[in-house]
Amino acid sequence: MPAFAVVLSLLFAWALVSDRMARWSITAPIAFVVAGVVLTRGTDPAVPINLEAHSFEVAVEVVLAVLLFMDATEARDYERLGKSVGEGRLLGLALPASFALATLLGALVLPGTGWWLLAVCALVVMPVDLAPIAGFLRDARVPLRVRAALNIEGGFNDGLVSPLFLFCVANLATAHGSTVGELLWSVVKGSLLAVVVGSALGGGAAWAVWRAHESGWARANGLRTASLALPFLAYACANLVDGNGFVAAFVAGLWYATTAHAVAGDSLGLVHEVGELMALAVWFLLGKMAADVFADGISFRIVLYGLLALTVARFVPVVLSLAGTDFSRAERAAIGWLGSRGVTSIVFAMLAYVRLPQSDADFVIDVMCATVLLSVVLHGVTQQRIARWFARTRQTAD
Repeated sequence: MPAFAVVLSLLFAWALVSDRMARWSITAPIAFVVAGVVLTRGTDPAVPINLEAHSFEVAVEVVLAVLLFMDATEARDYERLGKSVGEGRLLGLALPASFALATLLGALVLPGTGWWLLAVCALVVMPVDLAPIAGFLRDARVPLRVRAALNIEGGFNDGLVSPLFLFCVANLATAHGSTVGELLWSVVKGSLLAVVVGSALGGGAAWAVWRAHESGWARANGLRTASLALPFLAYACANLVDGNGFVAAFVAGLWYATTAHAVAGDSLGLVHEVGELMALAVWFLLGKMAADVFADGISFRIVLYGLLALTVARFVPVVLSLAGTDFSRAERAAIGWLGSRGVTSIVFAMLAYVRLPQSDADFVIDVMCATVLLSVVLHGVTQQRIARWFARTRQTAD
């Protein structure tokens, strides 16, 4: 309860000073990470947080379900562009290549680490989350197709990765009993059930919302509550039938998005606002984890791995996958570089922490903290420079 009260107080305080902080390039993620470090560090912290409690695991899972639903609705919104922005290549070619390359780089930089643990680390640190560069996505100086490519990739990659992540974590967590085949079937079955649940709920909700709006039974603003309830409902219903609640929320968002965007008014506004508040709480928890990591010391090899994950493992597959498209060389480079890491990586690492043996869990947390904190700094510093470069290039062309 103290942590809950502190986070709410921070949210209120941030709302009062957010514009002023933006002038100093201090974003909400940076502010909440710093607050987490300051308030949770030490043996007698001002805000004690127990990362091992079962209620914490459930809360983290719900946060991820809501964020996946948000990602699905945001990604589908770019269908209005009427043409591909390279999302097929980014998700079908660059994404698996990035995971494979991150795993191989881990084997080189972190010798002696098991392959399953390296795979979990790669799946934690490679999904793109655009929270650290949110301003870049709204910057009109940047070509729309560059912003769309990043947003669609960020919207879909964590939903696609979550079943594989759970499979790899299960292999690490299960020392005896279940075979790889049994675990694989469990993940596949859970994903299939989730697709059925998410499709039924998302499709049914889309039809019901459209009918209610067209018949005049409900206004668009009143439908905001229905949109907010849907990701929680999809997650809960999928768990009732032993399905993957993350996949169910993501699929429900895909089905629901077209209708939600077609309905007049801001019917998705409330769920996005709640999701953003949840994300800020996650950034606060990152401060807690970072304080613990740096108090115990962090290996240079882990920092190097995080840097390679942000650069080589991301940049090379993306640039190569977009070769031959109508993206310019500079646009391909911008998409490859600005693959920031954020809430998705933090939540995946939290889930790994509560499910894995202690040594493996600590290792994953160290890798995630190094990678995400590096991303916040590197991408935060360079995003404005890239936007200004695009603006100068456009003026020269004109």
